[in-house]
Amino acid sequence: MKLDDLQSDVSALLPGRSTEAGATRRTALQAALGVGYAAAAAPLMAQTAIATPAEGLDAGTIQYSVGGFSVPAYRAAPAGKTGLPVVLVIQEIFGVHEYIADTCRRFARAGYLAIAPQLYARQGDPSSYTEIAKLMAEVVSKVPDAQVLADLDGAVQWATAHGGDAARIGITGFCWGGRITWLYAAHGPVKAGVAWYGRLVGEATANTPRHPLDIAATLKAPVLGLYGEKDGGIPLDTVDKMKAALAGGSAAAKASEFVVYPDAPHAFHADYRPSYRKGPAEDGWQRALAWFKKHGVA
Repeated sequence: MKLDDLQSDVSALLPGRSTEAGATRRTALQAALGVGYAAAAAPLMAQTAIATPAEGLDAGTIQYSVGGFSVPAYRAAPAGKTGLPVVLVIQEIFGVHEYIADTCRRFARAGYLAIAPQLYARQGDPSSYTEIAKLMAEVVSKVPDAQVLADLDGAVQWATAHGGDAARIGITGFCWGGRITWLYAAHGPVKAGVAWYGRLVGEATANTPRHPLDIAATLKAPVLGLYGEKDGGIPLDTVDKMKAALAGGSAAAKASEFVVYPDAPHAFHADYRPSYRKGPAEDGWQRALAWFKKHGVA
């Protein structure tokens, strides 16, 4: 993945207050705890982001093994419940920080076991970076898709061994995670996916050999794509190309849908950043829950 693949994230960052100085000293595992915001995600909004309490939830960090490596993850679920629907929550480029952890808690309050693996853990600690360009060059660009898919398989195994229902699994992701959502819907044991402004096209590299457009026709689970009309990094013509590819594909591909929000920029769901748009974010969230229910996850 090239640096310009994250143009949309750069353009979404507008002037605002800085993160706390301690953010640069967090470890990958601490990031998976969802404590604070990633340094490179600055500036933050002046107002407090949505904060979902953990009371009544089993929430916090866990680890699971994939190929001998301990993958850190944040998970949240209704306390004392089993047989829960599972949702994989896939990070932005900034890793698993407070926004992703809070999203997990929101799903838990809706009755899910939500799990967000720290998918860069082998390559580095995303929370320690203050510059997006360096984060991309030194960490994100070195993350192979094959590694990510295997780590998500491991997350499914952990979740279904700890109260999750193996027959009811969904996936959702934001930006970098939106792209991964499309890929995993063609790979893993999920019943539905919701991709928030994930890039659909890109250059084939050793680490990223295929992109959503390349696998659109082979989807195993239907995906709801939530995109912004004013997203500077995702041209609407790529959405049109994706729609055409889906229309000629599998049953799951044909069942996939897009919603494009007028005037919404990239990262419109990220309530801790100036790109946040309350209307599209809330509408998208309700559509996501309805999509999972429609396709047998909830």
